[in-house]
Amino acid sequence: MTSVPLVSVFSADDSTKVTAKHIPLPAVFQTPIRPDIVSFVHTNIAKNRRQAHAVNPQAGMQHSAESWGTGRAVARIPRVSGSGTHRSGQAAFGNQCRKGRMSLPIKVWRRWHRRVNIKQKRHAAATAVAATGIVPLVLARGHRISQVPQIPLVVEDKIESYEKTTDALNFLKRFGAFEDVQKVVSTKVVRAGISKQRGKKYRVRKGPLVVYFNENAKLLKAFRNVPGVEVVNVTRLNLLQLAPGGQLGRFVIWTQSAFAHLDKLFGTYRYASVLKDGYQLLRPLLTNPDLARIINSNQVQEKVQPAKTTKVLHDVQKKNPLKNTKAMDRLNPYAKKQRAAAVAAIKANTKGTKKIKKNKALKKASKAAFNKVAASLSDATKAAVQEEQDIKVKYFSVQKGAAQAE
Repeated sequence: MTSVPLVSVFSADDSTKVTAKHIPLPAVFQTPIRPDIVSFVHTNIAKNRRQAHAVNPQAGMQHSAESWGTGRAVARIPRVSGSGTHRSGQAAFGNQCRKGRMSLPIKVWRRWHRRVNIKQKRHAAATAVAATGIVPLVLARGHRISQVPQIPLVVEDKIESYEKTTDALNFLKRFGAFEDVQKVVSTKVVRAGISKQRGKKYRVRKGPLVVYFNENAKLLKAFRNVPGVEVVNVTRLNLLQLAPGGQLGRFVIWTQSAFAHLDKLFGTYRYASVLKDGYQLLRPLLTNPDLARIINSNQVQEKVQPAKTTKVLHDVQKKNPLKNTKAMDRLNPYAKKQRAAAVAAIKANTKGTKKIKKNKALKKASKAAFNKVAASLSDATKAAVQEEQDIKVKYFSVQKGAAQAE
């Protein structure tokens, strides 16, 4: 929320010249920003400009079509009769068909209008007015206000007498608002869709909003042909103009009389509105939004109790003693000794295994030596047997020769 106590009133002929008068900031600019209310109200009241319309009851139904029935492996949707054209045999009537009727055709007795509570609409308008004085919101909405001397911009009532568009353009250029108009001109594009055929060919952004007070003001003709610029009387402020699209922070140029009239229109936090029967401004939920300052204040700290040091008790986790050694030790104190004995036995078994392996190696070596000796002995034995056989053969051959000689 803005917190400027006084607002400067600029001369209409010179943006650097401030008149002698400084007017207080109206209380409506202290209203809390409620985008939820603004969005809801804008969504509903924007529907109230719609014109009742409907579709032709015969649209999509002007075909000579009948269903082919079952047994032909095609859908049972009605099909155009005849032959010799592409259209014959095509589906008709259904909302899923080409050239068919729409689903749930629009009727003129649709509920076009939306009723909104008066108090809710007033709160939304007050919030939208307050948002026009917050520079970040105005910038976030896309307005070009880098050259504007002050937000909210208040000028003297002389601009209400402007009749020529040239005077209006020169005024906007003097106060740095013409850059916002140039943005509107440069971003004008042709609208997509069929709306081009319904009088809404171009999509044009919003520029400055000029708010005046005098009912007989002549500035309507001066500003009406400037792209993006809108003019409205302060007594007829509309949420559709203060927050187009439901987005807060429109760039508003106020006349001095219109700006001073806001207290009567919306009231203050001391008295109710004069023009809106019984309306009170929406009060903020917190008078001081600095929560750190509130919490650390002496008044709050005196009532704050010290933090509790109670130990938080958690559920006991059940553990399997067959897998968790600590749980087993709590259940069986002798389990630790059993594990130590098992480890010792394993170590002893390991030593015995090593000794057995050593004995096996010795036996294997001795067996190999024995086999080697046996092999050498067998070779000698074979040689002796062979020699004995040779002697026998020689002996028998000698005996046989002697017998033949006799």
